[in-house]
Amino acid sequence: MFRTLGGGDLTRNDTNPTHPHPVTSMCTEGTRLYATALSTGRIARGEIQNAPCLLEFALLQPDPDDANQLRPVPPSVALAQRLHPIEREIQDRRRSAVDLTDTFEPFLAISAQSPANTHAITVLEGFERINAALNLATAECHTEVLTVQPGGARPSVALTQALERDQPLIDRGVSIRTLYQHTARHSQGTLAYVDRISTGKVEIRTLEELIERLIIFDRTVAFIPVSDDRRVALELRHPGLVDYLIKVFEQLWHRAVPLQEEVTYRSTPGGISGVQRTIAQLLIEGHVDEAIARRLGMNVRTCRAHIAKLATTLGSGSRAQLGYLIAQSGILGRPSGPDTDAHADMDADAHQEHDREPEQDRDPDRDPDRDREGL
Repeated sequence: MFRTLGGGDLTRNDTNPTHPHPVTSMCTEGTRLYATALSTGRIARGEIQNAPCLLEFALLQPDPDDANQLRPVPPSVALAQRLHPIEREIQDRRRSAVDLTDTFEPFLAISAQSPANTHAITVLEGFERINAALNLATAECHTEVLTVQPGGARPSVALTQALERDQPLIDRGVSIRTLYQHTARHSQGTLAYVDRISTGKVEIRTLEELIERLIIFDRTVAFIPVSDDRRVALELRHPGLVDYLIKVFEQLWHRAVPLQEEVTYRSTPGGISGVQRTIAQLLIEGHVDEAIARRLGMNVRTCRAHIAKLATTLGSGSRAQLGYLIAQSGILGRPSGPDTDAHADMDADAHQEHDREPEQDRDPDRDPDRDREGL
């Protein structure tokens, strides 16, 4: 499809649906008949039945001496008729460009008097601006990308978009380190994505709990979400802020388990799994089901199933009683080491049984906008 500068299509022939085409791409029959008409000076109307485009494009015109004959329009005339509106549009665009330059020239002069100022913090509103900033940072990245991706299984659309964005980085030899939550280990889509990018310098580790989403490029620019729906994000370029976020990432990375290794679990008193112990701790802290599910990267239904099994194990008949029994049971004893949070204190079979969340069984209360691309 050929288009004018203004976005409109050049004249098309739609009379004969068997060969609609623009004038810039003449059909074989039309080309032959137009050449014949130019050579002989005329052509019979009956001969062009299979090439109505010649009349539609005004390449032939009636013969004033014979109604059954058609005369060819000289190609120089036909060309001029089509070039004239395009040239006029080009002139209009040039005038618009000159007007824009004149409008901004005073501001350019002011800007030239002072050095360029890179904002330490930039607020990005809307998926379009966020994605544009991420795409630019990706294109300018040359050494390293650090990412934190909480939330368990990611939707296939987000993974496809991530693959399209990450592949050029991998091709350039950029190293990528990504943190997921343990629940991502049971996501076929996430594992397939990891397999696709494993040819590059890519490392994946997982943790039970993660901070909110974080992306750092070349240790110079970081992106973090501002709102829960991820429609607003911050682009951070202040060296102190970026260094602080890098240290947070490195601490999480040190505690995380490489994806290719099995998570080591220990059984807890009463057969309570490690993930249930984590949920118990969050319940005691006053978190609601939705907040707990979000922090652990599972849907609300899975979270409530864990709470129900925890209540059954402790013999609780209500939420109020459950909080009391958790406090009295001793399951939230003092940690024995620097990394004895829930993922280091679970029963393997119980954790894998309860923590496995089918990708098609998504939380019906989840905001669909969270599955859109953005931060």
